[in-house]
Amino acid sequence: MKFRTELDIKKLEPSITHKNKLMLVGSCFTENIGEKLRKHKFEIFENPNGILFNPVSVSEAIINVIENKVYTEKDLFEWNEGFHSWQHHSRFSGTSIDDALQKINSTTEAAHQFLKKADYILITLGSAWVYTLTEKAINATKGTVAANNHKAPNDWFEKRLLRVDQAILVLATMLDKLGAFNPNIKIIFTISPVRHLREGHINNNRSKAVLIQAVHDLLEKLPKLNYFPAYELVIDDLRDYRFYAEDLVHPNYYATQYVWEKFVDACMNEDTKKLMEEIAEIQTAFQHKPFNPSSNQHLNFLKNYFTKTKQLQDQYSFIDFNAELKYFGQH
Repeated sequence: MKFRTELDIKKLEPSITHKNKLMLVGSCFTENIGEKLRKHKFEIFENPNGILFNPVSVSEAIINVIENKVYTEKDLFEWNEGFHSWQHHSRFSGTSIDDALQKINSTTEAAHQFLKKADYILITLGSAWVYTLTEKAINATKGTVAANNHKAPNDWFEKRLLRVDQAILVLATMLDKLGAFNPNIKIIFTISPVRHLREGHINNNRSKAVLIQAVHDLLEKLPKLNYFPAYELVIDDLRDYRFYAEDLVHPNYYATQYVWEKFVDACMNEDTKKLMEEIAEIQTAFQHKPFNPSSNQHLNFLKNYFTKTKQLQDQYSFIDFNAELKYFGQH
């Protein structure tokens, strides 16, 4: 008897290697995958506007990176003793105008340079619900979409669900600009398995349906696009609340790890997987906390892993092992 549905995931061609540059944009699930890629020494750039959920904010963020937009004081608003951007997550807010602008503009510039040479971009959409700004919102054009509410009053926003055609239009516009900016970039779409239950169960499902339909319409029209079924792996394969955190909203460690393993299997070749295993071993040793740092046993441990790391560094000069070599070199 079968008790679960396993997905047949299309292999990514060409596969991702450690020589590639990867940009990741979108929901908090993006950052879960980004953390694992970073741990395995892939060169990534993650969420230049911070965590984003809806297609409008994601598309605007990517377009602003492409155009290397320079934000000025007129793009910020002051609220709760801080300065914020309606297009950015609160981690880009600052206690002064200069503080906020420095974080925003330096990150946009770095992202612009990275995206110009990136080999892949992973775009994760989380919700088709958008919050548009009202006439009561500070320093805002009525009707524009807020990427983050910055804990502002409810009457600053109006909520609406994007239609499929609206989601397709904003994503297609962004994809056109992205293709012109970096013709060689490979695009991977995913839908976040994080459940937006503040909208209610029915509205969460309506939202995911819009995203899935919009992305797959684009996939049919643009064969160069790729899709990784992160949402389907959690909802249809694992399909159990034990794979969610206590809030019943966010996938837990086991679910995230399962999706990560499926991502690696679909997107990496065997040589890359083998290298990832070697890197994971070194990273585990790097995080090791010795009981007696001066013991011969620990010094031999450091010497052994210094040799292993040095061999990998010599073989793969494009991977940065400087921190590990410095630590293991204490023997």
